[in-house]
Amino acid sequence: MTFFKRPEWRRPHWMLALLIAASTLVPAYAAVQPLDHIVAIVNDEIITRQELARRYDEVVRNLSRQNTPLPPRDTLEKQLLERMVTELALQQHARTTGVRVDPTQIERALQRIAAQNKLDMAGLAAALEKDGQSIDSMRTTIRNELLIARARERDVDNRISVSDAEIEGYLQTQAQQGVETEYNFAHILVTVPENASPEQIQARRARAEDILAQLAAGADFGQLSASYSDAPNALQGGAFGWRPSGKMPALFADALKPLQPGQVSPLLKSSNGFHILKLIDKRGLDTTLSVTQTHARHILIKTNELTSEADARNRLLQLKERIDNGVKFDELARLHSEDASASKGGDLGWINPGDTVPDFEKAMNALQPGEVSAPIQSPFGWHLIQVLERRDQDVTQERQKLMARQAIRERKAEEAFQDWVRQIRDSAYVELRPID
Repeated sequence: MTFFKRPEWRRPHWMLALLIAASTLVPAYAAVQPLDHIVAIVNDEIITRQELARRYDEVVRNLSRQNTPLPPRDTLEKQLLERMVTELALQQHARTTGVRVDPTQIERALQRIAAQNKLDMAGLAAALEKDGQSIDSMRTTIRNELLIARARERDVDNRISVSDAEIEGYLQTQAQQGVETEYNFAHILVTVPENASPEQIQARRARAEDILAQLAAGADFGQLSASYSDAPNALQGGAFGWRPSGKMPALFADALKPLQPGQVSPLLKSSNGFHILKLIDKRGLDTTLSVTQTHARHILIKTNELTSEADARNRLLQLKERIDNGVKFDELARLHSEDASASKGGDLGWINPGDTVPDFEKAMNALQPGEVSAPIQSPFGWHLIQVLERRDQDVTQERQKLMARQAIRERKAEEAFQDWVRQIRDSAYVELRPID
């Protein structure tokens, strides 16, 4: 049994204590039955052997579809259990700090998943059942992912700032380097706990060096990632996909630059721990500086405790009916929109590709000039969108600055996210128990 940071005042409460005791008391008549038991305690919640087994089966199916060699079962189970512990700690943090998920959003996410797979809800349920899952388990997964995503947005993403001086410095560096290079790479991370002792740091370094030695001996990178990496994408073989050099930590960009496809970096050390990178491919990134801009306006209705998703959508349906009957869009926007653009009749000005969230941009791009959308949902609420006109525009300088801002922001956000995850995991009371 392993203990992590267990101050006396954080012992499990009495209900959890009863569960723990009950899990160790097996009636004689049930001795031949396969029993569930607790494999981890995270603050005041538990993870059971059956939950771990379900997660294991799911990951094995995914790895098999990717033709990734499977790690030994005990190795993968330990990796999965640690991941489940971290996820549960993040979910608990989100709930206890006020994050809530509207059930309507979960249903809409399910509908999008079904549509992406060209299925109706019944077809999605059948496909999930074939994979050993259920609609209810998918709902739980979506709810938990939304909890973590919203907590991240509030605690990490919304606190990232980029100065004009950083943008100018980035652009100067890019000019000196010439055409930016884009890398397709994979990543293994061995984290180091915050305030780790020299002995802990050395132990984690030894683990990372052992992984590097296995890679040098010809081991499969994806298999070692699934077995040992602490990164969020470990079970996807550590794959990052294509990333411009400016949208990754400088540590990564510098390490990837001299590599040829198929080569692995030396061991890299950052504040998060030890990293190993594998370069899959690289290419020059040609940035298009002439873009199609859209001049659009919108009406936004936000959802909250007083305005449900259905209420917001119905209000916009009524406003659209009035617009279709001749009422001016800008007049209704001034009266009803809850966006800062309301005073300008909802006018958003000229919008470049990527300036808005994907749901909004997709709906806007489907409209002809003069056309008004049906109510569409985004993370900000519900919108009516009207496209006024479009044009092709040379936005070289403006676009370069925008891309620089986005690249710096993404890099800072990723680094801050890893720190945030580590802090929450390290501050949780965690007790790991034998899996078998």
